[in-house]
Amino acid sequence: MTPSFTNELSFAKQMDKEDPLAKFKQSFYFPQHNGEDVIYFCGNSLGLQPKAVRDAIEVELNSWKELAIGGYMKGTNPWLYYQQYLNKPLSQIMGCLEEEVTVMNALTVNLHLFLLSFYKPQGKRNKIIMEAGAFPSDQYAIETIVKHHGLSPDQTIIEIAPQQGDKILHTKDIISTIKKTGDELSLVLLGGINYYTGQLFDIKNITTATHEVGAIAGFDLAHVAGNVPMQLHEWKVDFAVWCSYKYLNGGPGAVGGAFVHQIHANNIDTPRLGGWWGNEESTRFKMEKGFVPKPTAAGWNLSTAQVFNTVCLKASLEMFDTASIQAIRTKSILLTNYLEFLLNDITHLNFEIITPTNSEERGAQLCLYFNERGKEVHQKMHEAGIVVDYREPGVIRVAPAPLYCSFEDVHRFYMIMKNLKA
Repeated sequence: MTPSFTNELSFAKQMDKEDPLAKFKQSFYFPQHNGEDVIYFCGNSLGLQPKAVRDAIEVELNSWKELAIGGYMKGTNPWLYYQQYLNKPLSQIMGCLEEEVTVMNALTVNLHLFLLSFYKPQGKRNKIIMEAGAFPSDQYAIETIVKHHGLSPDQTIIEIAPQQGDKILHTKDIISTIKKTGDELSLVLLGGINYYTGQLFDIKNITTATHEVGAIAGFDLAHVAGNVPMQLHEWKVDFAVWCSYKYLNGGPGAVGGAFVHQIHANNIDTPRLGGWWGNEESTRFKMEKGFVPKPTAAGWNLSTAQVFNTVCLKASLEMFDTASIQAIRTKSILLTNYLEFLLNDITHLNFEIITPTNSEERGAQLCLYFNERGKEVHQKMHEAGIVVDYREPGVIRVAPAPLYCSFEDVHRFYMIMKNLKA
């Protein structure tokens, strides 16, 4: 049951008192401003450092120190299987089988690898649909894969833009474009949540529509992973990739994540680039010619597990396992709705919330669009101890991550914003 929000501090304190996830706030380090924690609403760019990370790194440093090469087979967490330690918690977060998920490389590297596997233009079936104004890495990846196949980006890539006067895309327009493209469509690639507007796309129905015309459905879930629970297996998404340094708190440059549906993962003939770590484990150390991939998402692994680039994520995922992604989402909806309620009380700064109002169409991020002076307002927020980010043109992104942000944080943010001079 949704509570009746008020703008009184006492309400925020009572919500925190009743919050079953409130204890996790003490499990993170916060940057300081004038001797107190900043208001950190920037988990959509980089999550905070879990306090457990230092000890987790020390464990692996000790294994390296005391065992050297022996750390691959011995020690607290034998490195030979390090990627596998993350499969269970990630499968729960992404709604898939453990065999359908893996960690490796970084997001854009993984996007390129899966585009090479799943974008197979044949004759007139060569079109790719993506959202206009997608994150630059996605734009670059699609542009270059199209050129890799000797095709023209201008003639091959279909970018769906909002209707006149809108800031967001409507699901019906996305599906209409998919149906209209029909047997010319090879691949749909969308960001699960648009980085600029904060819109959460209807992944289930977009995937269904894509499959109905015989195409592949892939998603960049950078702003989804650890933010909104997924059901990737049930929805029959073909592949998805994400980073781990945002809501998953894996640290700067943390190892990327990837999902491949069982239909493709179990089929060792699904095309891919091969590497030693993706080879069938039972024959890996025979050192023979001939790549035989593991019949799982790990069949796309190329190289040895990046232990020191994965350990922070492993430590963070232990908290997700304890809290549960469902409870995180429940709090996130309340927290973001409360933020929206308070922001609607601020009229002197002349901004518009362009993120959908429906909580089913957004995650933890609200995007404030300023026709003018957005950068100036952002600078004033920074000077007041608020950490948020700015994206051209004119958007300040505000994202209270529910694992470490409180209702009182939101109220503090509101009071500062209310007193900012226009």
